[in-house]
Amino acid sequence: MRKPHAVRIKPKQSLGQNFLVDDNIVRNIVRDLDLDRNDAVVEIGPGLGALTRELAEHLDSLIIIEIDQRAVEKLSKEFASSQVTIIHRDVLDVSLKELQQRLGRKLRVVGNIPYHLTSPILFKIFDEHDSVSDLTIMIQREVAKRILAQPGTKEYGILSVLTRWYGTPRMFFTVSPNCFYPKPKVTSTVIQIQLHETIPYDVRRDVFTAVVKTAFGKRRKVLRNSLAYLPYDEAVVQKIIADHTTVMERRPEQLSMEEFVNLARLFEEHAE
Repeated sequence: MRKPHAVRIKPKQSLGQNFLVDDNIVRNIVRDLDLDRNDAVVEIGPGLGALTRELAEHLDSLIIIEIDQRAVEKLSKEFASSQVTIIHRDVLDVSLKELQQRLGRKLRVVGNIPYHLTSPILFKIFDEHDSVSDLTIMIQREVAKRILAQPGTKEYGILSVLTRWYGTPRMFFTVSPNCFYPKPKVTSTVIQIQLHETIPYDVRRDVFTAVVKTAFGKRRKVLRNSLAYLPYDEAVVQKIIADHTTVMERRPEQLSMEEFVNLARLFEEHAE
């Protein structure tokens, strides 16, 4: 493990920086990625380059995206070759589709991302899912639990369901706060989401998303009460609720992915 005094860049709280300094964790991430040298890997937020170094040893080329100018300067000196391409931008402003078209194959995205950007980055990947084959990220353990949660648990919610719309999540391993500088106050988890080649559900995404978000927006209520807030014709919504009393008496955390799909189909033809 690298000692904190060896860190030459002072972490910025505004960027949510907790630099990974444990080489064993780095090696474990790359091991579980099961890389091919020709993989089109994009690393988000390389920071001091701990993961970058290990990735570069296993790849013919690597793209890294970093917003911090200080880190970019450091990385540019260390990786001054055509093998590593550095993009100095906010990842949320980078077109993954353009990167995928440039490389000619789907991207494998990996990174130790700031906790406060977990949801924005996840939803960016989901929005551009056609350009990405899988996403491997280190995130706060509690968020990982929500992503991986099964129906009937308290962690099961919007993030659990929408993740499964786009792909299949699995956990790699947990990471102690001692593996970072500075030490975060929470434990981290490395997860991977294997994105579907094509979305396997025959219902409109916008309708499905509206149903899921509306249902969990009032998660303590049964569906009969929560879905009344759907942004569709009130009379139509009330008729559908009245015609499907069995499912409408359940709470959202009790429904499986397939049941949410079936529920969304009820409203699809009435959505604008």
